[in-house]
Amino acid sequence: MGWPERATGNAMATARVEQPARSPGAERATPGALAQDGALAQDGARGWVMVGALFVCSTLVFGLIRSLGAFFVEFVQYFQESAQAISWITSIGVATQQLCSPLGTALCNAYDAQRVVMAGGFLASLGLILASQARSLPHLYLTMGLTSGLGWSLVFTPMVATVMAHFTRRRTLALGVGFTGVGVSSFVFAPLFQYMLDNFGWRGSLLILGGLSLNIVPCGALIRPTRKKAPPRPKAGGKADNGGGGGGGASAFRSLLRRVYRYLELSLLAHGPFLTYTLAITFFNAGYFVPYVHLVAHGRQAGYSEYRAAFVMSATGAADIVGRVAAGWLTDLGRARLVHMLTGWTGLTGVFIVLMPLASVAGSYGLLLGFGLGYGFCAGALTSLVFAGVPEIVGMGRMVGALGLLSMLESVGGLLGPPLSGYLRDRTGSYITSLVAAGCCFLLGSLILTTLPHYFSWTGPPPPRPPDGDGQEERQDAGAGLLGSPASGSTNGTASKDSDHSQTCLA
Repeated sequence: MGWPERATGNAMATARVEQPARSPGAERATPGALAQDGALAQDGARGWVMVGALFVCSTLVFGLIRSLGAFFVEFVQYFQESAQAISWITSIGVATQQLCSPLGTALCNAYDAQRVVMAGGFLASLGLILASQARSLPHLYLTMGLTSGLGWSLVFTPMVATVMAHFTRRRTLALGVGFTGVGVSSFVFAPLFQYMLDNFGWRGSLLILGGLSLNIVPCGALIRPTRKKAPPRPKAGGKADNGGGGGGGASAFRSLLRRVYRYLELSLLAHGPFLTYTLAITFFNAGYFVPYVHLVAHGRQAGYSEYRAAFVMSATGAADIVGRVAAGWLTDLGRARLVHMLTGWTGLTGVFIVLMPLASVAGSYGLLLGFGLGYGFCAGALTSLVFAGVPEIVGMGRMVGALGLLSMLESVGGLLGPPLSGYLRDRTGSYITSLVAAGCCFLLGSLILTTLPHYFSWTGPPPPRPPDGDGQEERQDAGAGLLGSPASGSTNGTASKDSDHSQTCLA
């Protein structure tokens, strides 16, 4: 019984050997072949596996960043530095993560997301391990700040784009579930970090966190590597054309600049709807973190005990988790356009932030708690919608680069929002003005969203057109690092009718 099977296997091997050689420019894997092995499966089991990987990565990136405050007192006591100097550790890490996000997406376009995320997990872990041996504060700036921050930039945005590429009907719900890792870790990490500090000190704790961050590497390994087109051979006359003078070097340099331009999707900086959307998200980001920074202090200033003020913040975090999942489910029902849902959630977020200080002025702890729950739910609801709305603006083919540019540009709001709110508190002596200003940032961002093209249409805009110009096929090859092989291979007549299906192969 076994011999025919071996014979069949040998015959298959012989058939593979005897296949005619393909030209260097031919595709290594057609969309049809990839569909047979499940690479084109949408909203399937593999997509939910990637959601689990996003959950772990979001926990070990933003969940860890949120909880690094547990080390604050330890660093102040050990290095005998000011609180402002110690605060730069987290600030450098967050700024590096956001500002280097386009680098992560460009590397995904040039290579593939699997290797990029695995490399990012290694760098994030390496930075924390080296930080455990720090002897000076600049050492922590370079390790926890720059090295780990660079690793985080290579992890988060590519993982988000990978999950989005695996889903069409349930994309927002998938992102909401994946992002719950940030909220869950806020509850788990705070007592865990304090326990580690009490038993292992800050050096041992950072070493353990470095080991935990290595779990990002197997999460990146779960991403299915794509098979891209082999680069075409130069024409016969190409060497002769470049042989004279220094023209060859200049031509190669121009070609390199064109590739960088395409990999970074810099053409989006002249894309009106994308810039409008980014401006709105920047205002959201300016007000998003202000309640997390000032809400407890505002409660204490209003006369509530430390425990009652902290409980409002804890309840806000719990509502944040529920809001992420609930908003994803509601959006994927398709009863309203995503951009309309995003406008509604951001507007409600701004209203609840403005109402919180008014509840304190009225002396009602119940109202403050209720407004805090409303703020947490709505703030969690809008997070997944912000990323899920990008394909509607630029299309799936340019989604990877758009996410990187969005993360970089919105960081301006995140960097300026908390210092501005602190300035208002210092000038007025109260947190009321800071919270009201944060709420107004959300309301202003909601108004900016209404200026998007086709905003008042209930049927949605037409699918975004890909950019014109030469090298479009090369752009599609660049996107294969995450979204798959070029659309030119879609000859089976099953091409999608909307932007959600514009890719032909999934990471």
